[in-house]
Amino acid sequence: MQISERLILPLALAALLPLGVQAADEAGIEARVADAKATTAAFVKELGGAMMKEMKAGGPTAAIAVCRDLAPAIANRHSLEKGWKITRVGTRVRNPMLGTPDVWEAQVLEDFAERAAAGEKYDTMAHFEVVEEPSGRYLRFAKAIGTAPQCLVCHGEKSQIPAPVMERITAAYPHDKAVGYEVGELRGAVSIKQPLD
Repeated sequence: MQISERLILPLALAALLPLGVQAADEAGIEARVADAKATTAAFVKELGGAMMKEMKAGGPTAAIAVCRDLAPAIANRHSLEKGWKITRVGTRVRNPMLGTPDVWEAQVLEDFAERAAAGEKYDTMAHFEVVEEPSGRYLRFAKAIGTAPQCLVCHGEKSQIPAPVMERITAAYPHDKAVGYEVGELRGAVSIKQPLD
């Protein structure tokens, strides 16, 4: 099922609501999406700053600890502050415990790949949707992560990753699949799940 098709039912149900309720709900969703975008930008900026600092101080082997230890801690702190679930998911996963996309995220990643193939840029590529789950209603938001040239030192072809970096990755992530990327390829997304009920 395409993502656009999954929006039809919620939109059809919204049409049955009184106009005042619809407008208030839409305004609330727009505010939540804006907050999700701002939170994603803050998360990416903080993580990127920490990554650059470690790269300068100790090179790519030191930066692995940023992804392994600091990124989940930053996501957890933002999650606790907001009352949301904030995580990073990948198209190929380095840490299966934290980076494996759920069904919704996997569908969004497929959509992102199609949008990228059509020429859309990752820096503005995002998607949101209100979903009904057995545990309640949620706003789901995802922001695409592309592969930049500097990502290849840890995520490129294994033959091109420096041996000390590959050794550290293998030790830290025995089930790693997040290699073999090329510049410009979709690598994953920042994903936010906000409870609405």
